[in-house]
Amino acid sequence: MRVWVARAEPGASATAERLRALGHEPVVAPLLEARPLPDAALDLTGVAALAFTSRHGVSAFAALSPVRALPVFAVGDATADIARTAGFGDVVSADGDVTALAGLIARAELSGAVLHPRAAEPAGDLAGALRAAGVEARDVAVYETCAVESLPPGAAEPAPDAVLVHSPKAARALARLAPADAVRGMAAFALSAACAEPLRSLPWRSLAVAEAPREAALLALLPAASAPDDPPPKPMMGWAFWLALAFGLACVAAGAAVAVWGPRLSPP
Repeated sequence: MRVWVARAEPGASATAERLRALGHEPVVAPLLEARPLPDAALDLTGVAALAFTSRHGVSAFAALSPVRALPVFAVGDATADIARTAGFGDVVSADGDVTALAGLIARAELSGAVLHPRAAEPAGDLAGALRAAGVEARDVAVYETCAVESLPPGAAEPAPDAVLVHSPKAARALARLAPADAVRGMAAFALSAACAEPLRSLPWRSLAVAEAPREAALLALLPAASAPDDPPPKPMMGWAFWLALAFGLACVAAGAAVAVWGPRLSPP
């Protein structure tokens, strides 16, 4: 099955590798571009830990600061792996969403503030959730994601069989750019209900939401979409029946004609 990966790089390439391992043909055509904010001001005074909700946050922070000794709380395993690759040694994954990450951090009972390097337009308010749980938290924008202005090459012709949507912002870009006719035969798979909501305006062949906001759960939806369609139902009556019925009706019509016109054409 040809599967369109709409997320930004470098995550798109990582997803493509997982799709190939599952036997699918990935179509990497990101709808978002992640750009670091080089003038972001980092203040680590009083910070006891870092919280990352995306790999872009990790990459942007690593480019801005050499600090790697602080413990890291990551929203998921992929983000945690990027943090370890960037040089952080103490990394814990919430293996969930922002709510799960906030709960994990609150249970850690840190003696200091948690800094969340985030996107300029974050999908969730981690710092707000932490403060509501009694945790001192700050956040700082270190990168931005920008939607593309037109459908990228490969996303239109030939149309993929399915599309993976990892974020609400990508979903809004997809709903804005994708022609209705192009998605009628396409299945859409959303990482969360928030990702699925902008997609409901388009006439997808099907729209499914992952059971959990993790890519493993998202990819688990693919086998059902790639299963062959049910064969069309066989007609209850074949051509022989209809031929016999037509012959019978012709005989009835001929008999009626003889009964009506026969006495007139050949009187007794």
